[in-house]
Amino acid sequence: MASSIDTAGEPIPTSAVLMSASKHIATRCRGENVAFLKCKKEDPNPEKCLDKGRQVTLCVLSLLKDLHQKCTKEMDAYAGCMYYNTDEFELCRKEQKEFEKACPL
Repeated sequence: MASSIDTAGEPIPTSAVLMSASKHIATRCRGENVAFLKCKKEDPNPEKCLDKGRQVTLCVLSLLKDLHQKCTKEMDAYAGCMYYNTDEFELCRKEQKEFEKACPL
C-alpha cells in the first residue's frame, strides 16, 4: 500500500485507512454521524436520509485529507500496517502510537 491519497490529492477511503482514522472520525464527525443515525431511526425509508449520509461522507473525506496533509508519513505507515495485517489493531500499535503522536485527537 503506497499512499492513502490518489494522484488528484483526494483521500482513498480503504478499510485500512478508515480503521486507522477511526478515533479521529469518531471525534470530528460525531455530529454528522449522530444526525444520520437519528434520521435512519426515525424514518426507515433510505431516501429520506441521503443528505445526512452525504454530510457524513464529506466530513470523513475532509478529515482524511487534513490528516494526510498534517502527518503523511505516519498516516501511510499506520494504514499500511493495518492493510498488511488485515485491520488488526493489536499488530500495529507501534504505528498507531506514532500516528497519534503526530496527529493527536
